Amino acid sequence: MPELVDVSIIAPAFNEEDNVGPLIERIREVFEPTGMRYEAVIVNDASTDATPQKLAELQRKYPWVRVINLLKNSGQTAAMDAGFRHAHGAVFGTVDADMQNDPAEILRLMKMLSREVDMVNGWRRDRNDKNKLMRRVQTKIANGIRNWISNDDIKDSACGLKVYKRACLEHLTLYKGMHRFFPTLVRMRGFKVMEVPISHHPRLSGVTKYKFGSRVIRAFVDLLAVRWMKKRVILYTAQESRP
Repeated sequence: MPELVDVSIIAPAFNEEDNVGPLIERIREVFEPTGMRYEAVIVNDASTDATPQKLAELQRKYPWVRVINLLKNSGQTAAMDAGFRHAHGAVFGTVDADMQNDPAEILRLMKMLSREVDMVNGWRRDRNDKNKLMRRVQTKIANGIRNWISNDDIKDSACGLKVYKRACLEHLTLYKGMHRFFPTLVRMRGFKVMEVPISHHPRLSGVTKYKFGSRVIRAFVDLLAVRWMKKRVILYTAQESRP
């Protein structure tokens, strides 16, 4: 296995040609002064615009930029999974590629990891989306149903900004739609999760590609699967005895 870096900043990108450049420059601006060993792992989800060309330029400019290309458009969960599997960080920090999440928040949330905290989930308490009121209502309803069925207490499970110790995600098998339930999945594995408010900004350019409305029924079915998994999860410790 390659040598670990201190942190991997992971972002899925689908048709984000105008956003990946500002994202990488912001990551450099935040992490370069820290002296940390860091990398940006950008997962190109088979973009059909100039995103691949922009990422290739950024790779040539910065050796810490790594680009993972999905050969066909596979969705947000697949993109996140590919990022996790290719990342070399002792800590993973995830952001959306649209610059609604400030990578500086990853640095702040990393400081909250401890022996008692394995994952920090961002909470977009004050959202800055287009149609802000509608998105806030949708999120509140979705999270209320999610927590009711899964018996959890996460306020913003679908927030893209999260920080994990590497162990939280190692050997985790994901299925379509599971990116909405990372805090619950991590808790199911015995790790400790906290949630904190984060800053949230208007999208820098373009429109969201991973939409809410058409996925409501699918997300509900996925939620039932998570509830079943949570009830059937096996957690145990074992120790071999020696003569």
